[in-house]
Amino acid sequence: MYLIAIAWLYVALLASITENTVVGGVLTFIFFGLAPMALFFWLFGTPTRRRRQRERESRGLNDRAESDADQ
Repeated sequence: MYLIAIAWLYVALLASITENTVVGGVLTFIFFGLAPMALFFWLFGTPTRRRRQRERESRGLNDRAESDADQ
């Protein structure tokens, strides 16, 4: 997955270098490179975030049950 992201950013960088102005190049890199990659990683990272959230919640419930048992 990271190889695809690196390749995409490389192509976006090359496309942004060919722009006529610096502003055009920066905007090209942001809108054709960084923004799509950020969206890609956010969408494909959702299952991992949900799994971690469930793990934190289950640990939190277990911690509360242990502290109630100690008292």
